[in-house]
Amino acid sequence: MSISKQEALDYHSSGRKGKVEVVSPKPCATAHDLSLAYTPGVAEPCLEIARDPELAYEYTSKGNLVAVISNGTAVLGLGDIGAIAGKPVMEGKGVLFKRFADVDVFDIEVNEKDPDKLIDVVTRLEPTFGGINLEDIKAPECFYIEEECKKRMGIPVFHDDQHGTAIISAAAFLNALELTNRKIEDVKVVFAGAGAAAIACAGLYITYGVRLENILMVDRKGVIYKGRTDNMNPYKERFARETAKRTLAEALDGADAFIGVAAAKMVTGDMLKRMAKDPIVFAMANPVPEITPEEAKAARPDVIMATGRSDYPNQVNNVLGFPFIFRGALDCRASQINEAMKLAASRALADLAKEDVPDSVARAYGVDRFEFGREYLIPKPFDWRVLLRVPPAVARAAAETGVARKPIADLAAYEKHLGGLLSRMRSFMHVINEKAKRNPKRVVFTEGDHPKIQRAAKYLAEEGLAKPILLSHGKKAEEALRQLDVKAAVEVVDPVTFPTFPAYVQAFLEKRKRLGTTLEDAERKMTSNMLFGPMMVEMGDADVALGGLTTHYPDTIRPALQAIGTAPGVRKVAGLYILILKDRVFFFADTTVNVDPTADELADIAILSADTAALFDVRPRVAMISFSNFGSNRHPHTDKVREAVRIVKQKRPDLECDGEMQADTAVLPEFLKENYPWAGFSAPPNVLVFPELQSANAAYKLVWRLAKAEAIGPILMGTEKPVHVLQRGVEVSDIVNMAAFGVVDAQAKQKKA
Repeated sequence: MSISKQEALDYHSSGRKGKVEVVSPKPCATAHDLSLAYTPGVAEPCLEIARDPELAYEYTSKGNLVAVISNGTAVLGLGDIGAIAGKPVMEGKGVLFKRFADVDVFDIEVNEKDPDKLIDVVTRLEPTFGGINLEDIKAPECFYIEEECKKRMGIPVFHDDQHGTAIISAAAFLNALELTNRKIEDVKVVFAGAGAAAIACAGLYITYGVRLENILMVDRKGVIYKGRTDNMNPYKERFARETAKRTLAEALDGADAFIGVAAAKMVTGDMLKRMAKDPIVFAMANPVPEITPEEAKAARPDVIMATGRSDYPNQVNNVLGFPFIFRGALDCRASQINEAMKLAASRALADLAKEDVPDSVARAYGVDRFEFGREYLIPKPFDWRVLLRVPPAVARAAAETGVARKPIADLAAYEKHLGGLLSRMRSFMHVINEKAKRNPKRVVFTEGDHPKIQRAAKYLAEEGLAKPILLSHGKKAEEALRQLDVKAAVEVVDPVTFPTFPAYVQAFLEKRKRLGTTLEDAERKMTSNMLFGPMMVEMGDADVALGGLTTHYPDTIRPALQAIGTAPGVRKVAGLYILILKDRVFFFADTTVNVDPTADELADIAILSADTAALFDVRPRVAMISFSNFGSNRHPHTDKVREAVRIVKQKRPDLECDGEMQADTAVLPEFLKENYPWAGFSAPPNVLVFPELQSANAAYKLVWRLAKAEAIGPILMGTEKPVHVLQRGVEVSDIVNMAAFGVVDAQAKQKKA
């Protein structure tokens, strides 16, 4: 992807200048807030921290604050352009910390090239920060600066130019070795470059098992060999070899791997022809690699290739490392980032590349899917699962090596906490998932031949959330499940050959014979997955039916109602969406089914919605929405809503329900309390029932899109047995969520029965 100079300049200068701003998570809207934020209230945490400095992690942002520090001596590939010229890069680094791991950053550009003076500046900043990310400092000074800062400071110090590339490339390297059936102790590796990144890469590879004697390092003067005096330093000296080879081309002769962190176009196809079978070529110079993938593959079709660029497969991108490594280090309050923590990070990345990749990740890169192999060695930078894998691995390694001052006792709970940073929905769904695991139910998927359904079934079965049943004519899904290497039971059913198919036909005929259905009609309709799935639930061969991924909403509901019907006392089914905002959760109903419900039907919808909220362990408080506030506008439409409130209170006196009220009255707690203190709510309403479909559908879609809420639904309410509907084209994670909810719905219905 190419961008113009002007486009880049406009991005940085338009609107508010630069890329960062300070945002407070605490309110400061009243005099009382100001007194707490500053004087006199601020004195209290100051005194506590003076008594115990560790309380700075409790009362300040120190525990989630990293300094990105540079003196501008090696900015990207631009060289020594100075501290102030490097500021856009440091701001950008802060954006990545925040975007990928919710770590706050102050960028600090220091006009100081003397290593000892820079060390003094950095170490004096320790009271402010929980960690230090050194950036774009030239070699070899960067090695000394990091080493000395680590010795003097009790917080993590990490020079990303060294270790970031090493950690990410090591993950790709391990997987490349696996794909080519190489043993790490035998592999011969050539490094192009002898700066911070190259030396750190070589060091980490050695820790993994590459033998020092199997490494040749090449800088701009040629091979680093024993006895060479030109352009040497102690860090290069470690990699000096007894060898007659002097050029990069000679070094590559017979080599298994080339790791380039040097300069553009320094490798040719002819050089690669001299390498061993299945050569591993990581050309990571940016923006122009040492050799392009096109040229490399033309010379060596068997090459396994990685670059530093996003427009080629296998991008070695440091953003896969530093945000998540610091996240784990900060959360366990590590005193340093040691070798074990780096190894844990790269192993976690290598393992993640072998897992099934979510559709949302593939879609972000404009492809159908990613699958572990030569073109996919490491996760993509926008793979949200990195946050769930790397920080726990880093925190575990910190605890095992004794550098975690506050070890994380429950890593499973920590992963769930990280999921909450990633997505509010993940935290919200935790309740449902835990309930589902206690008593997983049989979920029949009507679209069992769809790859998304098959992948969701794999996850549900292996995680113990459900017992999936896939409807598949000819049982074609069985082969797909074998390809997915499903390690738990997933049943595949062909409706036509199902042993009790005739009984299903007779049962359906009995339900519909006085509605125009003949035996021939029943036999034909029963071959449809959309009807057969709900009939499995009706006949007791499944507990939940789930479909709609490839069909229209009415075409999913209609067969379900024909097979199962509504619950006793329920007039009509209804649809509900859950919208998860940053600090609140709302249940919106009826958003999908009833165009103009009566007062009695509205009351049913309110009760069904409240009971659904309770399944999520949310105490429901129902606001009945209209364009009137408690009689301020009399109209048949508002009278209908008022009557629905009366019916709800009569049927369910235990339920907090009031109205009619306007939508903003329902969602503004201060306004509701000030103007209608007698309204029957112990806390702000969280279930919003709209008077008709048009307003409900418009309201939830506006909030969903404008407030950037996360949505769960549509949840179908009011059927006698659990049937739920997928939105067309949703992701695997959405299918999993709806299936887990269906399991909990089945648990509740069975308990009630």
